[in-house]
Amino acid sequence: MRPPVSVGVVTYHPDALLARCVASVRAQAYDGALTLHVWDNASTPASRALIEPLTSPDEHTFSEANLGFSGGHNALIRRSTAAYYLCLNPDAVLSPGYVAELVATLESNPTVGSATGRLLRLDDDAVLDSTGIVMTPDQRHLDRGADEPAAGHYLGGPEPIFGPSGAVAMYRREMLEDVAWRGEYFDEAFFAYREDADLAWRAQWRGWGSLYVPAAVAWHRRRVTPGRRSMLPAAINRYSVRNRFLLRLKNQSAGLAWRFALPGLWRDAQVVGYVLLREWTSLPGLLDVVRLLPTMLVRRRHVLGRRRVRSAELARWFEKGRPGQSGVTKVTDTPG
Repeated sequence: MRPPVSVGVVTYHPDALLARCVASVRAQAYDGALTLHVWDNASTPASRALIEPLTSPDEHTFSEANLGFSGGHNALIRRSTAAYYLCLNPDAVLSPGYVAELVATLESNPTVGSATGRLLRLDDDAVLDSTGIVMTPDQRHLDRGADEPAAGHYLGGPEPIFGPSGAVAMYRREMLEDVAWRGEYFDEAFFAYREDADLAWRAQWRGWGSLYVPAAVAWHRRRVTPGRRSMLPAAINRYSVRNRFLLRLKNQSAGLAWRFALPGLWRDAQVVGYVLLREWTSLPGLLDVVRLLPTMLVRRRHVLGRRRVRSAELARWFEKGRPGQSGVTKVTDTPG
């Protein structure tokens, strides 16, 4: 019997794609215990009418408050006692062997804390969506392989990555407990966006590896892409700007800051300039950085005070993401 797995789906005004997402969980060819729970943020009659036919009463929670991606998943992780937690977006669909492939890989690699599969675009599965998070010298985190042709790319065996995209990510409970901050696994100050990179960074500092497993396939409807920035809601862009700075304030050591100072500062100048000149709606995001600075500094001391890995060792992940390298998304209009 394989170890138990808990699948958590956090929704906010979900649409009909949720039915395909849930059906793909039900269809998993996994010989261990597999449970599903849907957490509906800012629940409405319309969202409840969509979710109730898809789940039993003990498989859903209708929250009046909007706890964001971070808070919703934290609530589900705390409820679970399973050895593994699959963080699943409501706009993602799993292949039948997804869970089994990732669990088998994680069971064979006890120092690996997370894993993800081969994510393809739901609207065009000839195009890659993500094969894991890649970090860049200018302190961006991007989806490795995004927008590249799927054929012939990233088809080798399991390989190390910085961390998984939160759209479809499996986490080892032992790792989650190891990196948690006062009961928070995903940092709730982030609310949404970049919280997966924050969790990956904390795990890397503690020596937990992450793997990309191409045999596990899923499909994801990508909403946030560089080319669509101008069409996104202002709140999303605000979180994206704000969390770029929070991510580094919390996780970047002095050694990493010095090593990548020039590209990082240049990107910061671009972000601030973009907001001041073209995207005024994201200005509150910069003000949020100032407001949250004391909180981030406290959490920074906790993160960096528990490091098991030297800055020089972690720097290799940022070197791998140099612009122009294969697998690094080309960003055109995002200040993130």
